[in-house]
Amino acid sequence: MPEKILEVEMVTPEKISFREAADFVVIPAFQGELGVLPGHTPCLVQLKGGEVRVKKDGKVHHFAISGGFAEIKKNKVSLFAETAEMASEIDSERARQALERAKVEMSKEGLDPLTLAGAEASMRRAQIRLQVAAKRNR
Repeated sequence: MPEKILEVEMVTPEKISFREAADFVVIPAFQGELGVLPGHTPCLVQLKGGEVRVKKDGKVHHFAISGGFAEIKKNKVSLFAETAEMASEIDSERARQALERAKVEMSKEGLDPLTLAGAEASMRRAQIRLQVAAKRNR
């Protein structure tokens, strides 16, 4: 009989941000969202910045992550990302300020492509963090 529990861990360069058993996880794969249940076919998946949803005992936990990759084994999902923040840990005001700074930077004329790409990435990170933070009260 296959296991009914999925071990989920999120690892950043600084720490293990999350490690718990879960029933189901949804990850922001580069080609679209990917749902993972226990017994999933092993694979490596490129991640984009987005929301990770971990369902355990009927409750959904939301996380904001930056890009990276995920290793999926039979009953384990390991996500390796630059950042991973639980919704309850996100400072919404700080994320709003980062979004405004990125918008101001992007509105400047004559930006070189590297600076523009950095501002776009900052804006996207802030948007994801705000989107995930809004779900903490649901």
